[in-house]
Amino acid sequence: MSVREAVDIAEQKGLDLVEVSPNADPPVCRIINYGKYKYQLSKKAHDARKKQAVIHLKEVKMTPKTDSHDFQFKVKHIKRFLENGDKAKVNIVFKGREITHSQLGKEMLDRVAAEIKDTGVIEQQPRLEGRSMTMIIAPIPK
Repeated sequence: MSVREAVDIAEQKGLDLVEVSPNADPPVCRIINYGKYKYQLSKKAHDARKKQAVIHLKEVKMTPKTDSHDFQFKVKHIKRFLENGDKAKVNIVFKGREITHSQLGKEMLDRVAAEIKDTGVIEQQPRLEGRSMTMIIAPIPK
C-alpha cells in the first residue's frame, strides 16, 4: 500500500501512522494511537524499574590487630548484610608499619571467608591496594 493511502486511512480512523520497522524491505508501518502507545511503553518501563532488585555494597573496616570479640561482631554484621541481599566489602586498613605484615591481614580475611561460607561467596579475592587489603563477598544466589 502506498504511504498516501495509509495516511488517509489513519486520518479517517483518527489514529496515527507509525513506522515500526524502518530497516525492513518494504518498511513496516502500523496504524495506532501514538499517545496511548507511548503511555503504555512508559508504564512498562516503570514496572520494570519497580521490580528491579537494587544491590548495595556495604563496607566493614578492620585492622590487623582487631580483637576476637570485635572480629565476631563485624562478621555478624557481614552475615546480616548478606542475608538482606547486599554485597559486603571487607577492608583491612594497615596503619604505620603494619603494612610490613600484610600476611596478617590476609589471614584475617581468610578467617572472615571461613566464617561466612554458609551465607556468602567470595566475589573478589583479597587484594592489597595501597595501605588497605579488600575482599568483596556476595550473597549466595537463590
